[in-house]
Amino acid sequence: MLKSLILSVSAAALISGCSFIPDYLRPDSPVASSWPTGPAYDADGARAGTAGQPLLADLSWQQFFRSAEMRSVITRALANNRDLRVAALNIEKARATYRIQRADLAPTVDAGGSYSGTRTPADVAGTPKAVESETWSANLATTSWEIDLFGRVRSLKEEALQQYFSTAAARDSVQVSLVGEVASAYLTLLADRQLLQLTEETLATQVKSYDLVNTSFSRGIGSRLDVAQAKTAVESARASRAQYIRQLAQDQNALELLVGAPVADLGLPGVPFLEMGDFMADVPVGLPSEVLLRRPDIREAEFDLKAANANIGAARAAFYPRISLTASAGTQSTSLTDLFSSGSGAWSFVPSISLPIFDYGSNQANLDSATADQKIAVATYEKSIQTAFREVSDALAARGTLGDQLTAQQALVDATQESYDLANARYSRGVEDYLSVLDSQRSLFSAQQTLINDRLSRLTNLVTLYQVLGGGAGTVAVVDPGTDPAVTPTSG
Repeated sequence: MLKSLILSVSAAALISGCSFIPDYLRPDSPVASSWPTGPAYDADGARAGTAGQPLLADLSWQQFFRSAEMRSVITRALANNRDLRVAALNIEKARATYRIQRADLAPTVDAGGSYSGTRTPADVAGTPKAVESETWSANLATTSWEIDLFGRVRSLKEEALQQYFSTAAARDSVQVSLVGEVASAYLTLLADRQLLQLTEETLATQVKSYDLVNTSFSRGIGSRLDVAQAKTAVESARASRAQYIRQLAQDQNALELLVGAPVADLGLPGVPFLEMGDFMADVPVGLPSEVLLRRPDIREAEFDLKAANANIGAARAAFYPRISLTASAGTQSTSLTDLFSSGSGAWSFVPSISLPIFDYGSNQANLDSATADQKIAVATYEKSIQTAFREVSDALAARGTLGDQLTAQQALVDATQESYDLANARYSRGVEDYLSVLDSQRSLFSAQQTLINDRLSRLTNLVTLYQVLGGGAGTVAVVDPGTDPAVTPTSG
């Protein structure tokens, strides 16, 4: 009898394929099929590329960043950054949660043994002597195994699986952000080194000019106003020098926080020229449909949507009967020596069924809540795509204008350099007062500072564009984390 009951229940569990999870359909993309166009956008900035040519989002960060020093800093950050470490540990936690939920599909079997002894006094037992008894038992038992006829447990398992993939995509998103932040911080450090060098050169020039003006004044040439103006230029340059020294220290502190370790031993270059080709590759962007869905934050939002979809299946299954099984089989004996003797077998089989009848709307409320969560997930997914489209469009607008801005700024530097040289020559001949020289020098210093910052902006814009396109995160491999604990979705 026991054998037939167990076989019947097991057969029912095996053939049950019922699932109330809604069919998943990816929502339509709520953005245009091409990037914006207009005066701010480079006509070739979003080109699709030729056959065999990679897109920007296809490049791994090792391929995208050409500077060996920059790659070394990023490698150190990926190994030591605490935010990335927490994100990786969250994957471990999500994997464990999924495997716990997956284990609920199979019965748990426990082995146990027990001994009980009782003594009943004679006056209580109504016998001439006290009654003593012993019971020994050994058994295998399964307790409250839910036979998943209507897919409730499988729906919960699917929800946990999608949450696991979502967590893995979130980790990829953290890595993409970290790589972009480290690259930008590194470039900012190099740019501020250039600005400090420029300031020190300007200060040296101002000190030399001040000495000449002061010497001329002591010989009766010029005025005290010229001396005061020259002194003002010297002190202004000294103030700028102190500012950039402080800024460099803060830049290094910020970079070390991102890297999670000291960077002084990485052999960072002194004052390199901020040229595009020396640091990064510049390749086509591609079209929105090709690149946006690769972003890890959008993949994360879609996995969350699939998890919410699976939760609806669990909420629907709650309206149907829940069948559970408690069973045990083993041996019992009044003495330990006879515990495994013939005829000592014992078993119990307790199936149960629970059917909701009056729950005061609890199950319906849970289903309504799960449905609302799914609609929220759809809106969140669509908003993620819209945000990504805006971020890429902004980066493309900057890319399309920074080149012209940099060319114009270089021309301005050349013009102000010529103006300064002419003013200095005219002052030396006594044709102009020192105020003209001072104004020209200030204009030149300001134009040179802006040129360095424009070069930095052009480089960090490409870093940003690479980051908002997904930063080479690739795609998550959909594998069952319960089959191999070492398997996790990985990025490119």
